[in-house]
Amino acid sequence: MDKSRIGYAVAGNITRTVGGSPNQCRRGPDSGGFTLVEVIVVMAIIGILTAIALPSYRDYVLRGQRAEARTQLLEAAQFMQRFYSANDRYDLDRGGAAVALPVGLQSAPAGGAARYTLSLNAISTTGYTLQAVPVGTMVGDKCGTYTLNSVGRRDVLSATETLESCWR
Repeated sequence: MDKSRIGYAVAGNITRTVGGSPNQCRRGPDSGGFTLVEVIVVMAIIGILTAIALPSYRDYVLRGQRAEARTQLLEAAQFMQRFYSANDRYDLDRGGAAVALPVGLQSAPAGGAARYTLSLNAISTTGYTLQAVPVGTMVGDKCGTYTLNSVGRRDVLSATETLESCWR
């Protein structure tokens, strides 16, 4: 038996070994808490997950806001088709008043802070073009301005993405 390695109790539940390094401690059965290394490892894992998750979440939110704009454009196109059915033209009603989008169709989303402003452009007796222009937090969005005309042709202006990916 090596007498230089005999353990003895020191205040509480931490024991030291005789002849060992003065910094060599081991926890007893009643010790609790986390070591600094454990805390740092957990913080590193949280940091990595955050770095991956936040950009994905932001893309998901932007995609949802673009879908709201496309939906609002389609609803405005339905309004224009109903207007045409009632008046036999897109630009004026039977009384001679110019067509205007209802207030509920002038921005997307219909309630809350506007992220897109909808407007009628290039309107004539036989056709129209609707535009959804990004405003606020959507300015500079990769899909830019959405357009939809009276024959159903879809387009994007000032976009860095393809038409297919933006209208998906």
